[in-house]
Amino acid sequence: MTREQAVALWRQWNSDESLWRHALSVEAAMRHFARKYGEDEEYWGLVGLLHDIDYQKYPEEHLRHAREILAPAGFDDTFIRSVESHGWGICSDVEPTHVMEKVLFATDELTGFIAACAYVRPSRSVLDMEVKSVKKKWGSAAFAAGVRRSVIEQGAQMLGIPLEELIGETILALRSAAAETGLKGNL
Repeated sequence: MTREQAVALWRQWNSDESLWRHALSVEAAMRHFARKYGEDEEYWGLVGLLHDIDYQKYPEEHLRHAREILAPAGFDDTFIRSVESHGWGICSDVEPTHVMEKVLFATDELTGFIAACAYVRPSRSVLDMEVKSVKKKWGSAAFAAGVRRSVIEQGAQMLGIPLEELIGETILALRSAAAETGLKGNL
């Protein structure tokens, strides 16, 4: 499936622009990490783009409908399993085992946290953001209270990298898609 076809599939099931920006953010993170690990950037990017394919229509049953949407569209079991694994321990019992699944698990919540950090910066941008800015907000439970920091920390552990490195790499990924995701701010 091409990216254009994947976008059309996403739009068939979703219309929320905030969810779209999140899909683009996770796609950017997945592409970035695919390059870092020498993996297939297009494949990983599509996993990121479509990871929440059923969320808008079935928020209370998230990931229980992903397979019935993705399989008829031509996605294989590996792709679908990867999508399902990002909700491990939250809304799915599919444990991330492949590095791609671990990256998706780790960056899904993190992209949202970094976006929240960007929105409160004077620049409203990730383009001038550093890891220390994100870490400063990390300990404030009231800030981006819906973000499960423990999931992000667990994802970093799964990947065998320090949390600071995961944050830094994800910031770099989001910089590459800042205009499309609304994270360019006024820079």
